[in-house]
Amino acid sequence: MWRIIYLLLFAILPLSAGLKHLTLHRALKILDRKNIEIKVAQYESMMKKYDEIAVDGKNWGSATVTLQALRSNDAGNVFGFKLQSREATFGDFGFKDFLNGVAGLTAQAANLQQLSQMLSDPATQKKMLGTAPHDLNYPGSRNHFLTKITYKIPVYTGGKLTAYKNITHKLYEMSKLDVRKLRDEKIYQVKKTFYNISLLGNYVSNLSKIRSNMLKLKNTILAMKKEGYTKETDVLEIEARVAKINSALNQARLNRTLLHQFLSFLLNTKVDSIKAPHRSPHTPRVTSHDIDRLSLDIRKARMGLEVAKHAINVEKANFLPTVGAFAEYGSADNNLWDHFAKKDFYTVGMQFQMNVFNGGSDKANLEKARLRRLKVAQQVILARKGIALKVKQIQTEISSLSSDMRSSYKQLKLAKRIYKTYEAKYKEGLASMTDILIKQSQELQVLMQYLQVSNRHAEKIFELEKILDLGGRS
Repeated sequence: MWRIIYLLLFAILPLSAGLKHLTLHRALKILDRKNIEIKVAQYESMMKKYDEIAVDGKNWGSATVTLQALRSNDAGNVFGFKLQSREATFGDFGFKDFLNGVAGLTAQAANLQQLSQMLSDPATQKKMLGTAPHDLNYPGSRNHFLTKITYKIPVYTGGKLTAYKNITHKLYEMSKLDVRKLRDEKIYQVKKTFYNISLLGNYVSNLSKIRSNMLKLKNTILAMKKEGYTKETDVLEIEARVAKINSALNQARLNRTLLHQFLSFLLNTKVDSIKAPHRSPHTPRVTSHDIDRLSLDIRKARMGLEVAKHAINVEKANFLPTVGAFAEYGSADNNLWDHFAKKDFYTVGMQFQMNVFNGGSDKANLEKARLRRLKVAQQVILARKGIALKVKQIQTEISSLSSDMRSSYKQLKLAKRIYKTYEAKYKEGLASMTDILIKQSQELQVLMQYLQVSNRHAEKIFELEKILDLGGRS
């Protein structure tokens, strides 16, 4: 029994284990394969592709097969059924009743001359023409099976179909840019999370060293207290500071766990630990030409301008005629597919249609499309200027943070040296415990400041990569 339980545990544990020592390069590979939001955006883009295919298919027309199975005793329907089946006879027109009338007159007439006179008589003609044909008015029920294939194709649409195809193609291309933009955003989040985890890891490491030093100092203080060289308050102060460091360590570890969970969400894969990046990210150098060429927002704005141009062509097509052609082939009978070729039929034709007046609606829609194009053209200019300004702002912030990093690093080295000096002075009785704790707090503050500035510097670089679609290439 216990052997089975152990086997089940060993089978389950690997399933719940997460990735360990995950590198940033590998994380980005997993992101492309498994991020749910990117997959949703890709599906949306594929749907746009099928919109383009659907519009292009309109150029090839449509073929439909129709099969009708009918039964009726309606006089008009039955006569039409027989006529379409090529089975109509004179009897279907009521000639039986007409011939009976002629036969009656023939029996009454002594000779052809008298018959001719009787047929020429207006009263006789009225009576005969007024006779209701029973076979025509009261036919028996009849089945009717109609099979036909119809093909319709647009011959000329004034360029409307071409314009629609161009629009759907551009919308598909824009959707691909949307996928790339979302991917850049997710890359930015992954990189930012990696560096935040690294920051907390660095912070935890330094806190652990400080805690270790504080515990050594506590042991020294306790030893000196036995000799009567320190006060009781020194012991209380060092214990309070160790407790405070323990609390900070616990909070930092909890935050790091939360960041691991967020990274797991982004990658749709459980991550237990990462391998911290060894160096700061490289700041990309970009020119105004690079901004115009690489920015997805600018490229999307330019595509939007092309869509607006094609939309004008759609409205212009309303002033042009449309020509369509169709062909139809089929067969009808009272039995399904009986003598199909013998009773087949065909119809071919063309249709010309042109709107000559609709109250000025087409003219208004055309002017509206032209105004929309002018608006989008201004939006392209605005996008270029706005992105260029944003890039310049980020570059300035990166330069400023680089300077702050150098300054903070020097301050950190100084704070560590000062703390070591005061620690030695305390052992010699030249400094108080309060002095040591103040210097240790200053060291922690400068350390945190340096790590935060370093991370803000990295985040700004990642933001610049995101704007210029460089995140996945570096």
